[in-house]
Formats: sequence, C-alpha cells, structure tokens
Amino acid sequence: MSERTGDIPAEEYLCTRIRRAEQALMSHHEAVLRGYGLTMTQYTVLLAISREGGMSGAQLARSAGVTQQTMAAVLTGLEAKRLITRQPSPVHAKVLIAALTEQGQQVLDRAYQEVNALERAFADTFTRAEHAALSDLLERATTVLIAQTRHNGPQPAT
Repeated sequence: MSERTGDIPAEEYLCTRIRRAEQALMSHHEAVLRGYGLTMTQYTVLLAISREGGMSGAQLARSAGVTQQTMAAVLTGLEAKRLITRQPSPVHAKVLIAALTEQGQQVLDRAYQEVNALERAFADTFTRAEHAALSDLLERATTVLIAQTRHNGPQPAT
C-alpha cells in the first residue's frame, strides 16, 4: 500500500464508491426517462441532436458510444415515436441526417428539466468550494481510469 492511503478497508475503496455513485446516477436517470418512454441512449441522441443540429447515424453512434448497428435501431425507434426525422444529406445522398421534430424537442425539454433536477440538488448539497473540489477530484480519477484502461488493455503479440 502507498503512504497516501495506508490500509483501506474494502468498503472504502474509491472504485467501489465510484461504481456505487455511477449506479445510483444511472438508476435516477433511467427512472426519469422511463416516464417519457426513453432509454438513456435515446435521450443521449436527442440531446446530441439538439445541441449539434442534424447528425448522421455514424456521428450519433460515436457521440453515444455505441455501434452503428445499435444506433440504427435507436434511430428507427425514435423515428417511429415521431421524435426525429431522417432526411438524405445534401452532401451524401446515401447518408441520412437525423433532426428533432417539434414533438422530439418538447419531450427532450421536459425530460431534461427532470434529469437536471439532480444537478440542482447537488448544487443545494455542496458549497461552491466543495463542488469545485469534487469536480476536480472526479476529473483526476477519470484521467487515472482512462490511463489504466489503456495501459492494461490487450497487448500486441510480440
């Protein structure tokens, strides 16, 4: 063990606490979104389109961290719910560009308000200094996680 942490009981491991926080966050978001008939991926897509304007399925797949095949199914579902439309790109006729419908924007706006209530609850729970410190610590933890994932990923054969 390092001098910084000493012997830490298993229930206090940072990875365990981060995982619990992530699970609680996802449970909250999924419960809110279920009320709007949306999955987390569908919400992420609506949010991306709202922020970036029309996007292709490939762009949305990269943005949401899913495969293009998964994104095709997500977009089909959103189109069936009349939350998006897809039109051929003016640049590449075989590429379809997804855009929000008025109904899609309304659903997103309502869902976003409920999802964002959690941010307001955090703002009410932490002082500005605590919020800034926690944000910094989480960024540092994320950097370590990414570095460790790359470092410990599959190694090329020699």
